[in-house]
Amino acid sequence: MGWYGYLGLWCAAFGGLALIGYVRYLTGATEAQRTVRTVGRIEHVTPPRHGDSRADGISVVVSFQDPSTGAEFTVTDGGEAGERGERIRTAWVGRPIGVHYPRGNPHAYRFTQDATEGPRGGLGRPNFALFLVYAGVVTVAAIERGWPWALLGFAGPWSCSLAYHLPENVRDTRRRRETLAAMTAVPGRVVAVLKRVSTDEDGHTVTTHVPVVTFTTRDGTTVTAYCDRSLRDPEGSYGRELTIHHAPDDPADFTPNLAGAHRAWRQGIVIDALGSSLVVATAVVGAVAL
Repeated sequence: MGWYGYLGLWCAAFGGLALIGYVRYLTGATEAQRTVRTVGRIEHVTPPRHGDSRADGISVVVSFQDPSTGAEFTVTDGGEAGERGERIRTAWVGRPIGVHYPRGNPHAYRFTQDATEGPRGGLGRPNFALFLVYAGVVTVAAIERGWPWALLGFAGPWSCSLAYHLPENVRDTRRRRETLAAMTAVPGRVVAVLKRVSTDEDGHTVTTHVPVVTFTTRDGTTVTAYCDRSLRDPEGSYGRELTIHHAPDDPADFTPNLAGAHRAWRQGIVIDALGSSLVVATAVVGAVAL
């Protein structure tokens, strides 16, 4: 059996999976479509104790309403990673928290920190299966007809996608610059240092320390949050007083190192520009070499 025979089997297998996924989507049978998504509100925050495990997270009490029945629920999250969805890394009383659960079973709730996250249609797997079909066709074309087909086949659609999303990316970059410029400085304090002990592939013990800070915004909101970036000597930071810069409309967007946040923003622009240029250049080389 030649390359085209293997390609036929490849396309039949993954094309069939894609077809099944799209049929499930059209009939509303995907797990994502059967998941209820609503917004809860943090009612109480319990900061972690100094020396606790990093996996324990920040314990919160959340209230939410089932959209279908109108029933109110008040639930807790002990913070254990994976037990109730995403670990809560930043919390304050009144913060909106995304809650999702299987339809008709609100007691199987799981949290997500992004309360604005919209419903997902469940098209991720079938779309990936369809991409594998396309990748198989491009790979066989490159083997049979030469390497330029691989360059154009993979970089060409990627370049089109970059061009389509370019205006939104520019707007996001501009918004980030404006957010950094408008950040408010308030005093903060490291109230705990969490740690996680793990073993690497060579059998060595690795200890990771994560400071937990609290700060109060200008409007009186007390925030408790992980601060595992931009903080010097995290292991010895317990009790340290520091200055926190946060976005006026979102205390979850904060940094103890504003200059470092500006550098990261500029580096992100450079990396995105270089990556986009490389993709476009690859597509151009493939098209010219055909």
